[in-house]
Amino acid sequence: MLSTLLAFLGACTLIAASPGPSTMLIIRQSLRSRRAGFLTVLGNETGIFIWGAIAALGLTALLTASRLAYDIMRIAGAVTLIIFGVKTLLDARGEHGREESQDAQAVRSGWTSYRSGLLLNLANPKAAVFAMSFLPQFVPAGAPHLPTMIGLAAIWAVYEVGYYGLYVWFVGRMKKVISRAKVRKHLEQVSGTVLVLLGVRMAIES
Repeated sequence: MLSTLLAFLGACTLIAASPGPSTMLIIRQSLRSRRAGFLTVLGNETGIFIWGAIAALGLTALLTASRLAYDIMRIAGAVTLIIFGVKTLLDARGEHGREESQDAQAVRSGWTSYRSGLLLNLANPKAAVFAMSFLPQFVPAGAPHLPTMIGLAAIWAVYEVGYYGLYVWFVGRMKKVISRAKVRKHLEQVSGTVLVLLGVRMAIES
């Protein structure tokens, strides 16, 4: 069991290290504040756990079996990515005067950050398909399938909270550099552009 768990955590590390939409969104939110970045991580990992639980129940098989359902989710995910990307680009253009409104926005920004991470993950059909193909490989022979897969999904989510938390910490440590208006604006422009491009790629791929 220990060797299986170590192999599972190693696989989780490789998954988290692969750059994708969630990584870009977490970095983008962390540019605003550590709180926003960490709550985005929590939202993303809630989505990971939900997909893992759905995979444990076997429901993601319905998604892979239905081309229409997969395409609907793919387009929805692409639209979500493009919206986040465009919003990031617009926010970068409206950087002037943002500091004056940050305190007023702090109360509602927490839920917004969490929701952003959750929605982006749930709108990605690849996350569902991946959970279905990834988790069963680490269920030990003879172990009860449903509780073991749900347990692995929970471990996966908690592990990634720690992993992506390092991203949030690093951005926070670079705050003095990032807080410079030109640097921050450039970083937001880059992250916004990448999110839009990822959305376009998701929309056109089959």
